Amino acid sequence: MFTTLEIELSGKVATIWMNRPDMHNAFDETLIAELTAACIALDADPDVRVVVLAGRGKSFSAGADLNWMKRAANNGLDDNLNDARGLAGMLRTLAEMKKPTIARVQGAALGGGTGLTAACDIAVASSKAFFATSEVKFGIIPSAISPYVVRAIGARQAYRYFQSAERIDAARARELGLVHEMVEPEQLDAKVQEIVAALILGGPLAQAAAKDLIRAVDNQPINHTLVEDTAHRIAHLRATPEARDGIAAFLDKRPPAWIGE
Repeated sequence: MFTTLEIELSGKVATIWMNRPDMHNAFDETLIAELTAACIALDADPDVRVVVLAGRGKSFSAGADLNWMKRAANNGLDDNLNDARGLAGMLRTLAEMKKPTIARVQGAALGGGTGLTAACDIAVASSKAFFATSEVKFGIIPSAISPYVVRAIGARQAYRYFQSAERIDAARARELGLVHEMVEPEQLDAKVQEIVAALILGGPLAQAAAKDLIRAVDNQPINHTLVEDTAHRIAHLRATPEARDGIAAFLDKRPPAWIGE
């Protein structure tokens, strides 16, 4: 049982609802721990194919709870380090889930909320959504979220926004690569479902392997080692029951087993 989250199951899709609307889904140590646990549990659930991360109320997530940050500021280095490790671990757990993840961003996604958006594989934003790496306004830096935000928007853009803390509207976020789709608020859920439907058609083992492949080849020099690694990956995957069934299903003009599961 969670106190800061709701888990909604619908067929093969699990939606994690951050449920602190009065606090704009800002996260403290409890939400961080619960979101970590939820991601681990859903990743291990064979009945779940896609995970959607969403926020109740007006905001997706306003980032770190300022009261939590104030408590942390009064603690010693060891306690601060443990808190920071918890946040960094949560983001990594989300980012490295084997299953496809989608951020459903309906409103403010500030600081850590921008990080949550970037840590998901796919992000769909309402035209009312907005983002910011606002940490420098509080005398800190977007440290835990930086690997995911820089991966999404690139170092050049990060130099600007990590220092300026400017607000990024949904259209600009799409230009930067932070979000994949921007739609009107009333179309948000339909767009998420459209992407979910496409994801369900893919083989689950292949999708997990595809995510691992991206991490392996991103920003790497194309040399013999990399090419050999990609050859091994496809060779091993072709020999799996999932791949054999997927290829046979295409030739037999029938759905593969994973769709009927």
